Amino acid sequence: MNRKIKLIWDFKGPDGLETAKHHCIHLKEFSQIEKLHFHEINHNQLNDFHSLAYIIVDEVYMKTFRDALKPHRGELAD
Repeated sequence: MNRKIKLIWDFKGPDGLETAKHHCIHLKEFSQIEKLHFHEINHNQLNDFHSLAYIIVDEVYMKTFRDALKPHRGELAD
């Protein structure tokens, strides 16, 4: 069974949400240019000063995304 991995980028400060939204655009562009499959790209606002952008990928693609895009952290996706 192939696990799904959630790669996460944290953005802090009052502009964090807008930065996270913009980062999602770049994640989608990268995936399209490299022709890489993903399950989801989205953002979340944790509070007024901490937002994140994430991409959920199959574990087989995780190293490609990780090495090229340098996420801040990762976790198993639901």
